[in-house]
Amino acid sequence: MFKYNIDDDAHLSFIELNNAQELNSLIRNSFDHIREWSAWLTDKNRPLENTEEWIGKNQLRYGSGEGYEMAIWYKGALAGQIGYNFFDRENRRTEIGYWLGESFQGKGLITRACKVLIENAFTNLNINRIEIRCCTGNVKSRKIPENLGFKLEGIARQAEWLHDHFEDLAVYAMLADEWPGQ
Repeated sequence: MFKYNIDDDAHLSFIELNNAQELNSLIRNSFDHIREWSAWLTDKNRPLENTEEWIGKNQLRYGSGEGYEMAIWYKGALAGQIGYNFFDRENRRTEIGYWLGESFQGKGLITRACKVLIENAFTNLNINRIEIRCCTGNVKSRKIPENLGFKLEGIARQAEWLHDHFEDLAVYAMLADEWPGQ
């Protein structure tokens, strides 16, 4: 459907049904790594049908303007996901969520992918406020908004159920007039 270039080695694209096998393999191969901070991941033997069903739901969310996820590609391999968790059109805000396969860590992919989504949201989607929420203990994930200049607005106490316990979420935000070049 569409493609956003990040640099010579990486790009973002809409997740299509023909990506299901590769996406499912990435999730299964990085299960413990992703699951540590992702409440949605519960089945270590995740069947392909679950991923296909999720792709269909993602396409419906995109079509209805609710939000959508994209694949992060690195040197031709599917490396992870990033997307707009929702669009609040009335208040012109969104939230970015992301995860990366374990073997793709440490390459700056999420930071660079976030820049693309942030620029797109402020320039093309008429968004005024972008939030990123991370479990307070997820130090690597928290570095992303911090390095991008997001402001830590507070801690939402016990805001996410993570498998068998509640986690506090650090709430970061960036406003359109704070983003460089706006």
